[in-house]
Amino acid sequence: MTLPVVPIHDPVANPVTGSDLPAGEVAGLEAEIRALAKEKDAVILAHNYQLPEVQNVADHVGDSLQLAIVGQKVPQSTIVFCGVHFMAESAKVLAPDKRVLLPNLSAGCSLADSITAESLEDWKARYPGHAVVTYVNSTAEVKALSDICCTSANAASVVRSLPQQKILFTPDRNLGRWVAAKVPEKEVVVYDGCCPVHDVLRSANVEKVRASRPEAVVIAHPECRADVIDAADVVCSTTAMISAVERFPSARTFIVATEHGIVHQMKKRWPDREFIVADGCIGCRMHCPYMKMIDLLMIRDALVRGKHEVQVEPDVAAGARRALERMIAVPRDA
Repeated sequence: MTLPVVPIHDPVANPVTGSDLPAGEVAGLEAEIRALAKEKDAVILAHNYQLPEVQNVADHVGDSLQLAIVGQKVPQSTIVFCGVHFMAESAKVLAPDKRVLLPNLSAGCSLADSITAESLEDWKARYPGHAVVTYVNSTAEVKALSDICCTSANAASVVRSLPQQKILFTPDRNLGRWVAAKVPEKEVVVYDGCCPVHDVLRSANVEKVRASRPEAVVIAHPECRADVIDAADVVCSTTAMISAVERFPSARTFIVATEHGIVHQMKKRWPDREFIVADGCIGCRMHCPYMKMIDLLMIRDALVRGKHEVQVEPDVAAGARRALERMIAVPRDA
């Protein structure tokens, strides 16, 4: 895992805002950003894992594909994408005539970096006759070499929908194994990549937290390892994790096995419930440094200076768009 080149926010020290900006300065920046967005004809999109103050100033908060589709449909000519690089690429691929800005170009993704176009070409050569299903957490180049993309919300349905019996699933091995178990009628070969934030969690961590809250409901993301998924009451996509709470009306406490930024949206929607990150410590391990690399100052700077504009080569964009549009036609699992 490569290290970010800019200082990392400290959510342990500042679990509510995620930054050390005083409340008055945050309010002033929010007003300035909203005025700039209107002046520049821009929409601000923020992933569920972003800093709370970034989520609060956004027009839309959601998962990566959901936001890319929103960006395609909204009337604004500029998209400010508060997420990581592959997400901004997907927004550009689906909305090629719009300007897409990523406020911090250093916001990458270890999972997306785990597979390159070269390594996918090599893998395809070793497994001829297999259809390639690529998780959206990947670069546009890798998407362009794939038959179809998937999200954690529709991965099983995508694999099930394909006419081919043999599947190459890339790049997340934990999600791939979860899909293989849900679609046993297919032969699924799984690439050896992972999201370090999810892969670091073990069932022993979850059970330790659950020991202090024995009545808590455990909600896990399918990028977690198999032992964590086996320990969970619900396994579902990022967006579905928020709505999963309503399936347990008598439960008061939920243990959340994914990046801790999602707890902000959960608390906003369910203020009378308790949410505990599955490692028992906000910001200790279930913390993606890349997802915390955009702050309000960077959003303001992106709007004022028009930086950093994301570009995707036309031939790559065409291939990636084909794989994404095939996926969009498949319904979500959860």
